[in-house]
Formats: sequence, C-alpha cells, structure tokens
Amino acid sequence: MLTRLAIRNIVLIEALDLEFGRGLGVLTGETGAGKSILLDALGLVLGNRADSGLVRAGEDKASVSASFEFEVLPEGIRAALAEAEVELEPGEPLIVRRQLKPDGGSKAFLNDQPVGVALLRDIAAFLVELHGQHDDRGLVNPRGHRALLDRYARADVAGVEAAWRTWRMAEDRLSALRARVAQAAADQDLLLAHLAELTALAPVAGEEDELALARATMQKGEKLAGDLAELQHLWLGSDSALAQLRGAARRLDRIAAEHPLLAEALAALDRAVVEAGEAEDRLAAAAEALAHDPAALDRIETRLFDLRAAARKHGCAVDDLPDRMQVMRAQLDAIEGGEGEIAALAATAQEAQLEYQARAEALSVMRVEAAQRLDRAVAAELAPLRLDAARFRTQVLRLPEDRWGPGGMDAVEFLIATNPGADFAPLGKIASGGELSRFILALKVALAEEGGAATVIFDEIDRGVGGAVASAIGERLARLAAGGQLLAVTHSPQVAARGNRHYFIEKSSEGTVTRTSVALLDAAGRQEEIARMLSGAEVTPEARAQADRLLEQA
Repeated sequence: MLTRLAIRNIVLIEALDLEFGRGLGVLTGETGAGKSILLDALGLVLGNRADSGLVRAGEDKASVSASFEFEVLPEGIRAALAEAEVELEPGEPLIVRRQLKPDGGSKAFLNDQPVGVALLRDIAAFLVELHGQHDDRGLVNPRGHRALLDRYARADVAGVEAAWRTWRMAEDRLSALRARVAQAAADQDLLLAHLAELTALAPVAGEEDELALARATMQKGEKLAGDLAELQHLWLGSDSALAQLRGAARRLDRIAAEHPLLAEALAALDRAVVEAGEAEDRLAAAAEALAHDPAALDRIETRLFDLRAAARKHGCAVDDLPDRMQVMRAQLDAIEGGEGEIAALAATAQEAQLEYQARAEALSVMRVEAAQRLDRAVAAELAPLRLDAARFRTQVLRLPEDRWGPGGMDAVEFLIATNPGADFAPLGKIASGGELSRFILALKVALAEEGGAATVIFDEIDRGVGGAVASAIGERLARLAAGGQLLAVTHSPQVAARGNRHYFIEKSSEGTVTRTSVALLDAAGRQEEIARMLSGAEVTPEARAQADRLLEQA
C-alpha cells in the first residue's frame, strides 16, 4: 500500500509530507483547493508525462516521492525490477521518486537507483488503480476483463496455458518435420545421383594429402631424371670415374710396398674408392625413389582432380566428403521413414489439441457460469447507486480457431445499457463520468478481486449524487477498503464520514503567494469539516449535530 507521499514545488504545493494507512482515506476541501494537484503529483511517480507547468513558479525543480510497502511483492513488480536490474530486499519499501525541471526534463528513481520512466509505467498498474471522471484504464479496458472474470470464477487458467504450450510445441515440431521431409523428397533424385557419384568415387579421409605428396615426389623425379641418368653413366660405365679410380687402386697396390709414401697414397685411394661406392649406392637409391612412371603419375593426378572437383561441387573440403555422404544417406533415410514419423507426430499433436480443447471448453463453461453470477451481483449493486434503470452484462464470445490462445477460446467484455430498451455497449463508451465511476464501484464490490493494485483511488465518484446514494457509495467504499487501502476524493459528507483517515485540502494566500496544504484531521477537525460540507460557508450547530450522527452511523 501507499505509506508516504512527499511533494516539493508542485504548482501550489511548496512542501507537503503525507502518511497513509490501511482502510479508507478520504480527501476533502473546497472546490479549487488543489485536490487535482495531489493526483497530478501522484501521476508523476506512476510514469505520467512530465508537464513543465507542474513546477511551482520561480523554482528550478520539483519532485514527488512515494513509498509503497507490501506483505508480498507482486510478481509483476518483481519481474519488472529484475529485468531492469533494480534490487529490492525482502520487506524493504519501494520508494518511487520523480524529479521535474521547468523545461519539461525529468528523472526517475527507484530506491535511489536511476531508472527509465517506462519502468514506472510498467509497475504503475500494480501500485495504484485510479478511477476518475475520464477513466480509460483498469476496469474500463476490455483487455483486462477476461482475467478479472477468471479470478472471479477461480478458474484453472494455468492448466489451459500449459495445454496450449504443449499443443503448439507439438504442432511446431510437426511443421518442421513436414518441411524437412518435403524438401528432402523434392531433392531425392538429385540426392541419389550425388550419392551414386560419391559412392563410385569412394573418398577416404586423409587421401588428398597422400596423393598430393606422391604427385609432388613423382614430379620431382620427372624433373631430375636426366641428371640422374648422366650421373649413373658417369658412375657405372666401364670408363666411369669410379672404374678408373678402382683401376688406379689396383695398380698402386702392386707397387705400394716399394715406398712408404706409396702406401699412404694407396690408403687414401682406398678411402676414396669406399666413399665413391657409398655415393654410388645413394645415387641408386635416389634413382629408385624418384623413379618416374608417367602412367602412375597420370592416375594420381586424375584421382586428385576428381576428389577436388567433387569437394567444390558439394561446397566442402575433400576430407569432408565421407561425412557428406553420411548426411545424404540420412536424408534419404528420412524420406523413407519420414511418413511414419510424421504420422506419429501428427497423432501426438492431435492428442495435445484435444487436451487443450477439453480444458478450454471446461474453462468456457466456468466463464459463462461465472458471468451469470457476476451479472447478478453487479445488478444487485446498481439500484442503491441510482443506476436502477441500467443493466450490466458480461459478454463471453467464442473466438475463431485462429485466435485461440493460452487464455482459452473466449473473448470477454463488460457491457452496459443505461436505459430500458437500449442496446448493450462497452462500459467506457456509454456511461457518463459519474455513471462510469459508480459502475466501476459496483463492479469492484461484486468482483472483490484479489491481486489488484496496492492502492485504489476514486476521484469524485459521488459527483452529482447525494443523500441515500452518497451513503450507499460510502458504505461500498468502506467495504472495499476493509481488506486493503482505498483513497477517495469526495464532496460528499456521507462518504467522508466513512473514512478511517480524513485529509483536508486547503488553499491559502499571503500577498501574491498562494499555497495548497493538506492536514490529517483529528476527531474534532473531522466533525467540523463534515459539518462544513453539510452546511456550506457558515457551520451551524445543526450541521455539527448532523455530522456527529453521520460519524456515529459510519
């Protein structure tokens, strides 16, 4: 509920601090005293548009701060704060503050954390529900009528929502499978042709690197073939350098014993023959390794080109061709088994649809029955509120299938007819300002809904009525306020007498300076103010006596 409201430099209000409590709080005062300023100030913390005209003349800024306390924080507020990353400790009050400058600029804060004004608007519906002469929100807005009726009916909407999600997920899976199977079927001939080509090619992972290496080696052999042939001729012929070197060694061996230097020369020559022999072996091995087989090279190049062409055709690396074949086989298998899978999913989706329809049908029955009870409950409230010629109807209409949703199959709207024989029409389009407020009060009493805003405000709901009607309004406001917090701006003494707290709004002038102030009245002050409301400018003893009677009755 709203516990504190602090206003600084808003129009005629210089500084004002108010405390509120549970039950019914009434605000009274002379016409023009500034009751609307209080509502405008409260509207700022609820995210209303910042109007530069609200800043008190001569001041460089204005501010409004409102403090709200909750036994349990509404889930809507919790979710909005979490999304905005605003922290609120359990049991901590929510303090909403708005600053306004003369140029129309404004800043918003939640518990001293800067936030966007949009966040204030998001949580406003959970903080304050305002009903006035030009109400276009709350009970007037048909978008909320179905939820109100469901709460009144204590309907299991969560079960319908769960069944809806299950059905839609099944339908989505079915649609996706049908699309895949249809696409695969359209590509079946092409898939078969591609798979046949790749099967004939039989690619192997790692094959490209092996072929490329063998090809490069053979190409080197082809390039070196002439040089190797010449070297082998020089090494292996009868007149080759090696043969001559060996012949020289044999001749030197015959005379080496004749002189030590000859022996040393023979030893060096023998070493040269050994080294030359090793070189010969290396040349032979190299010639064998680099042997050039034109046919083999042609086969390797053809294979390598075929693999790379297939990879380009399928938009992948050569090593990925075996995996691509597996994908193609899976797609072809899906075509063959797809119809069976589609049939199974279709059966699941149909079962989910039937479950949703059964739950939604049961919800519709509950709504129709609850609508009839609500119509009777509202009708019982209309006559005491001087709306005895009016009729109220809760319309429950079946929606076409393409508009079914997690909330069921129905559209719900509150309709009224203000005169006998008149057609029913939406609540906000028929009732006048005073009638609208009283219709809303009748609805609020009949619904007595849970989970509404923390604070409900009625602005001059008693305009144009008096006597028994005003008394009936006051009694119903008090009844509604018993379980929470309700504030009423009123000109009716019968309503004012019902308040648990009474705030008097007064405008005063000192020279050229005009101020609006608000005071919480004590028992004597309440008696005097209600007497003033009864008698006018001059408060008579009779008016005070009548005020006492109203307070005693309340």
